[in-house]
Amino acid sequence: MLVRKGESLFLWLVVFTYLNSQSERAWGQTPSTLTNEQVQQFVQQAQASGMTETQLEELAKTRGFTTADITAMRQRIRQLQPVAVKTEQTSKPAPLREQPPTPAPPASTKSSTVFGASLFTNATLSFEPNLRLATPRNYIIGPDDELIITVFGNAQQTYRPRVTPEGTILIENISPIYVNGLTIEQAERRIISRLRTLYQGLNSAGSGINAQLTLGSVRSIKVTLMGQVVRPGTYTLSSLATVFNALYAAGGPDPERGSFRSINILRGNRIIRTLDVYDFLLRADQRSNIRLQDQDLIFINHYENRIELGGEVKQPGLYEIRTGETLQQVLAFAGGFAERAYTAALTLQRNTSTEQQLINITAAEIDQFVPKTGDRYIVGTISDRITNKVRISGAVFRPGAYALSQNTTVRQLIKTAEGLREDAFLHRAAIRRFRENLDPELLSIDIGKLMRNEVADVSLQRDDELVVSTIGDLREQRTITVQGAINKAGTFDFADSMTVANLVVLAGGFTESASSSRLEIARRVKNDTAGLDKNQSVQLIVCDIDPQLRLNSTDARLLLHPFDQVFVRHSPRYEAQKGVTVTGEVFYPGPYAIRQKNDRITDLISRAGGVRPEAFLQAARFSRKGELISLDIRRIMQYPDSGGNLLLEDGDALIIPRKVELVRIRGEVLNPATVEFRPGKSTRRYIDEAGGFTKKALKRKTYLVGANGKIQPTHSFLGIRSYPRPDRGAEIVVPVESPKETNRSSPAERVALLSVMASGAAVLLSAIRLFSN
Repeated sequence: MLVRKGESLFLWLVVFTYLNSQSERAWGQTPSTLTNEQVQQFVQQAQASGMTETQLEELAKTRGFTTADITAMRQRIRQLQPVAVKTEQTSKPAPLREQPPTPAPPASTKSSTVFGASLFTNATLSFEPNLRLATPRNYIIGPDDELIITVFGNAQQTYRPRVTPEGTILIENISPIYVNGLTIEQAERRIISRLRTLYQGLNSAGSGINAQLTLGSVRSIKVTLMGQVVRPGTYTLSSLATVFNALYAAGGPDPERGSFRSINILRGNRIIRTLDVYDFLLRADQRSNIRLQDQDLIFINHYENRIELGGEVKQPGLYEIRTGETLQQVLAFAGGFAERAYTAALTLQRNTSTEQQLINITAAEIDQFVPKTGDRYIVGTISDRITNKVRISGAVFRPGAYALSQNTTVRQLIKTAEGLREDAFLHRAAIRRFRENLDPELLSIDIGKLMRNEVADVSLQRDDELVVSTIGDLREQRTITVQGAINKAGTFDFADSMTVANLVVLAGGFTESASSSRLEIARRVKNDTAGLDKNQSVQLIVCDIDPQLRLNSTDARLLLHPFDQVFVRHSPRYEAQKGVTVTGEVFYPGPYAIRQKNDRITDLISRAGGVRPEAFLQAARFSRKGELISLDIRRIMQYPDSGGNLLLEDGDALIIPRKVELVRIRGEVLNPATVEFRPGKSTRRYIDEAGGFTKKALKRKTYLVGANGKIQPTHSFLGIRSYPRPDRGAEIVVPVESPKETNRSSPAERVALLSVMASGAAVLLSAIRLFSN
């Protein structure tokens, strides 16, 4: 219902664009089903249209465009593209059920704390008049109002005249009827009296012909908002609009400087009403929310007095006050004190002519205290301290905090806490108390004698805490441990009368390897030292129990003590199966179990059926725990008693490959390769066949890896190298020379050094021979 000048034309242009853009693809769509891209396209096309608003309105009527469609289209446009328009001096008729513009954001961040500012920034609240209600009988008719005159009964006719700028309506065969300034009720009587010239006896008893007057589409009015308003200007509103409609359209009073309690409505250059927004916010009073008329002016004054109320109030914020209002009234504006407010006194921070000062306001002064502008009131929070609290903890049925009365004693407090538990330690309880200077104090009492009335009761003071310990609190936690051939070995809580069989059941029973006939209990020596050596600190008890854990008379003789350790031994010959694997050239390869502890490699080969004729024993490899062990299997089989015939262990693996006729050369050679094996062929010839050494080759460190993994290095003496002789499946490796090796002496230098050494040796031999003679 609220439209700023210029916005109506723009929205009708969009509607026109929407009407004319309905193609076979989009026909039948509604504004709610259009995509955001389509709506934005309609806006762009509408801005380029040259048609007037009147032409667009007529076109919409001929196309059957409904008011609901227009409203929905405007809503979609505002959601996607809010439009800011400038005020104009010309008026245009406001279409029926016009939607209000989207409210502007607050003028500053401070507005969010001003009481009442959120009323005009709430997007879900618009104060829009309801046009679906019956026509108000006191509605004042003016130009551009559409009237509906319905004649019914023996004659039926409907007239829809619109009030002309001269204030008259035109009905066929009747001279103009002046209705401007009349209420609906007054206009109905005047129009019916004129219609009686056409309808004899209209609205008369027994005539059978009646007529009534209702309001069709309402007219637009222009209202100007000035002063301290968020968006001052002239607005086009519905003639049913009220003051709150206009304020909402303009964004309300400026939170920075505008008054929410002095809003003047001027009509004919005189103030006809002053609106106080607080009346509506605090009491829902709308008596000053009067209906506006054309050319009304709303003027918002500067606020005169504003204070800040913070802390423990229900609605902290900035509040505008009138002269004479007290602090009690301001607290009522904020909803009163919050639940944890310190109401004994308030803190006031007041501005003086030169600085600020603090003032304490007691509760008795609040009713008569008059605030001043700029005051800042802080309501504090009450202390967490409780004035009449005592506590009881420990071995009682209902520990916690309780109220302290004048004569509360220890016995009364225990009774209030439902009494002592069975495990309460009765010989001593403690009262924790604070002295006057808050130093802690600890008082001890014999709780058992006190409860038996053998000693005097003790009075309690504020913040006292009675601590009743349990028997378990005053001793070491009693446990018992079981280890060995048990399913759930570990530590368990000790219980009186616990036996070894009970402990075994708690630990999940014996494992398959357990020997129930040999259990050992290790017990701490405390007082009973009879029969123990003076150096013995642990008593060992060997016992046996029923392997099926059946109850019998022997259980009573096996009672456990706190901190006992029970060891369940394994059966001497029981152990999990251990396995080895043999693969390759044997008759029955696969996994084998180790039969006895002295099984060896030859036993494994024998159980696998022996080796095949094509087996290459020199290349057999034996691994243990993933590590390759170099063994001469051929020699082991020839001499089973040799040291290489190892005892088998769990996870051992033996691989006996087929005979290999290849030799591999790798490392620092010109052409690393794999070549056929030739008996008698030397290592140097194999290297030559691979292109020879590279410049980086460390020749003297060349080594040979046998088919069984054994390493054979190159030997040197006086610069003469002796390379190992390769066999089938061997691998010749030439390592790279390290940077340090490059700094060694050249061959010429080494020859010179040898010459000097030879000369020295000759001289030494001559001297020895001379000495012998």
